[in-house]
Amino acid sequence: MELTAGHVWVMVAAALVLFMTPGLAFFYGGMTRAKAALNMMMMSFISIGIVGVVWVLWGSSMSSGEGFMEIVGNPFATFGLEGISTPDGLIKVGYAATFAIITVALISGAIADRAKFGAWSLFVPVWVTLVYAPLAYMVWGGGLFGAEGAIGKALGPAIDFAGGTVVHINAGVAALVLVLIIGNRRGFGKDPNHRPHNIPFVMLGAAILWFGWFGFNGGAAASAEQAGLIWINTLAAPAAAMIAWLVTERIRDGHPTSLGAASGVVAGLVAITPACANVSPVGALGLGVVAGVASALAVGLKFRWGFDDSLDVVGVHLVSGIIGTVALGFIATPSEGVTAGGLFYGGGMTQMWAQLAAAGVAIAFSAVMTAIIALAIHKTMGFRVSTEQENVGVDLSLHAETAYEFGVNGHGGSFQPLHEAMIGKSESAAAKTPAEGKESVQA
Repeated sequence: MELTAGHVWVMVAAALVLFMTPGLAFFYGGMTRAKAALNMMMMSFISIGIVGVVWVLWGSSMSSGEGFMEIVGNPFATFGLEGISTPDGLIKVGYAATFAIITVALISGAIADRAKFGAWSLFVPVWVTLVYAPLAYMVWGGGLFGAEGAIGKALGPAIDFAGGTVVHINAGVAALVLVLIIGNRRGFGKDPNHRPHNIPFVMLGAAILWFGWFGFNGGAAASAEQAGLIWINTLAAPAAAMIAWLVTERIRDGHPTSLGAASGVVAGLVAITPACANVSPVGALGLGVVAGVASALAVGLKFRWGFDDSLDVVGVHLVSGIIGTVALGFIATPSEGVTAGGLFYGGGMTQMWAQLAAAGVAIAFSAVMTAIIALAIHKTMGFRVSTEQENVGVDLSLHAETAYEFGVNGHGGSFQPLHEAMIGKSESAAAKTPAEGKESVQA
């Protein structure tokens, strides 16, 4: 079989999506304190390694093919990709793997600075197996929400072209559950050192994410016309969301910020993901505005409600993911064989009920399954680092590395591994007054 232009495009799109996870590492790494940057980036990189293996062995099989109760595929049907040998089949498996990788990596931002790397490395394969793969099957693999699925037959198929439910709502709910189980960082809402240490990294990461998102949304385009619409919508929605976020900041805080610009881009990308092939460019602009304003306001709720979503995974991915998914009930354009259109296009409430059901099931399924997995890990090996390790910094205490060489006593020095004396010094610093201990514990 010849390698067609379609094959090449999906391969390129898959590479773009894979590149998004290192982009996410920069985005998240820059938002943490300096002494947690490497750990944050490693949580993304280890996700690539672990999910890459899981997807080849059983993840792909669980997300497609014959299913169990329309919820999950048989993990042994194509275990190790046995029986998949065509270019179409193998390329699609690779493309799907990159989605699974970035979905679990997104969750890590909510628990920055305080999660054990070993616990995270166990959480990743279990969560992808028990949460991501089943939800991907329900939405994309012919399960509950497909045209022949129980919910799809009853309400009509839900639209989720590139992952509003499977990726963003799923990751956002899982992030919230982990935060509630693991707890807040020391000094959350009070310690001024819990600020992003490298905003240029954040903006670089956002740029890489936006670049890769054209493959994320466009890789499954069925025609040139659809690909063109997806491309324009993937430009329009985040552009509008960035402006809307900055205007919201200007009105609320008196100044627009670089962090807000980067976050607004991501919020718009999240919102357009499920809708990219099924809304007009003007609809994409409106969706971006709503997502930008809503997420800009939502990220502040963590301080009011007291949950430490460190890097705003809930405020951006869950909130904008729900907006993008439910908005299709209003602004989905009529498409033969897909939808009669949303409420604004004369399609009635049919598509709205399908979208609400998809969002509701995704929220409930992800919340329950993630809670079971996280509690099991937290009650056995423990999910959170010790107070001493958090004070020293998870880069040094978990990886014996630092992101930056600041020098010792005014001059450079060789790396010294973590030892008991350093732990004792950290404990002593933590016992001092905030003014006395500031220099010892700050990032």
